[in-house]
Amino acid sequence: MTATHVRVMLEYFHPWPNAAGFYVASRNGWYADAGLDVELTVFDALRGDTLEHLLRGEVHFGVFPTNRLLVRRAEGQPLQAVASINHRGMETIQSVTGRGITRPRDLAGKRLALNPTPRGVAMVRHLVAADGGDPDAVILVDSGHRELSVDDIAAGGIDATFGGYWAWDALFADLPGEERIIWPVDDIGAPPYHSYLLGTGPALADDPGVIATFLEVTERGFRAATDDPAGTLEILDRVIPYFPRPVLARSLELIAPTWWHDGSWGEIRPDLMDPYTDWLATAGILPADFDWRTAVPR
Repeated sequence: MTATHVRVMLEYFHPWPNAAGFYVASRNGWYADAGLDVELTVFDALRGDTLEHLLRGEVHFGVFPTNRLLVRRAEGQPLQAVASINHRGMETIQSVTGRGITRPRDLAGKRLALNPTPRGVAMVRHLVAADGGDPDAVILVDSGHRELSVDDIAAGGIDATFGGYWAWDALFADLPGEERIIWPVDDIGAPPYHSYLLGTGPALADDPGVIATFLEVTERGFRAATDDPAGTLEILDRVIPYFPRPVLARSLELIAPTWWHDGSWGEIRPDLMDPYTDWLATAGILPADFDWRTAVPR
């Protein structure tokens, strides 16, 4: 019996430990045992993000930020989420000691580097205002797609960054830990949300059997990645050998708990989707009457 080829596109420019469950399931042959020939890949940034590749039918499954899916669904695009990946936000505000920044409102009058997307700017303004600061006084510096580190802050030119992940980007720095300031956004007033969802597009619109099988095997992969970090790191060495093992180990340790809610994997939770959708609408990123449930199959 010929296996069904399934192409899965990850969420970042390269694999990182957030994708460990897919790789564990693939390496152990569990997809193949279920009749799926799974190919794991990353997007070509010059041709668009994962959702753009999904929309063109070039991949069957993709991992993407929640807000980007909702914006596309509000535009009527045939994309949908079928499972959650993370139950926390990943973004972080980072700074260094000695800049007079001890809490979010202190960013007023400071230079904060970020990729100034509408959602990113709205989040920074929200976090500063939530702490009683003046969001209009924050000096935004366009850093494009590059994620700057605390080493870049220490070198001068900026005072803080927004956007790097506490479970990945924040792990790459030479500056001693006691000189770093790292604030995950959900610790400082961000609405709760799924950082990443797993979804499909036109290429799998009429194949619920493949979707169900893929989700069942993928959940098994994420469980094994959580329960056996040593074995998982050996697999990650095969697919991202260019990162230091201690960084991969620490990232896996931090990220694995975000895959689960009350012991379950994949649930798309109204208690995360409702407040985040409301916040995106208030920020003008989504229409006021948008219902996130239109992006999730019933």
